[in-house]
Amino acid sequence: MKVILIEDVKNVGSMGDIIDIKDGFARNFLFPKNLAKIAVGQNLKIVDSIKKKKLVVAAKEKKEAEAIMAKIAAFSCTIPMEAGEDDKLFGSVTSQDISRAFEMEGLNVEKRKIILEEPIKKLGVYNIAVKLHPEVTAEVKVWVVKK
Repeated sequence: MKVILIEDVKNVGSMGDIIDIKDGFARNFLFPKNLAKIAVGQNLKIVDSIKKKKLVVAAKEKKEAEAIMAKIAAFSCTIPMEAGEDDKLFGSVTSQDISRAFEMEGLNVEKRKIILEEPIKKLGVYNIAVKLHPEVTAEVKVWVVKK
């Protein structure tokens, strides 16, 4: 059976793909969840309109991410932490701590968008990447200072 995918389906295909699959998979999984439609003329037009709407939404999200990136580029945050000998922290600075520092300055950045390879465990200045969109990544300076 030939179907058009309306949504991205893991291990099957992406939205707008016309694929040939078994009847049972289409009837029992794809159709009840509104993930696909039978590949006929009218449905092809519907999928084209859905694709156009998603492109417009994606462009809008990218513009918003670029606007936030401009704010973040001019921003640096300071996080005071308790530290012992050799500038080692008691604990560590995580993406959640950096997210809270952003909120104090009026920027709302989710902690999962802040990319830390490992938690910060020493005093110093760090350049941290913030992935706002799949195509937009900003860098922010984080100052970890002694309390």
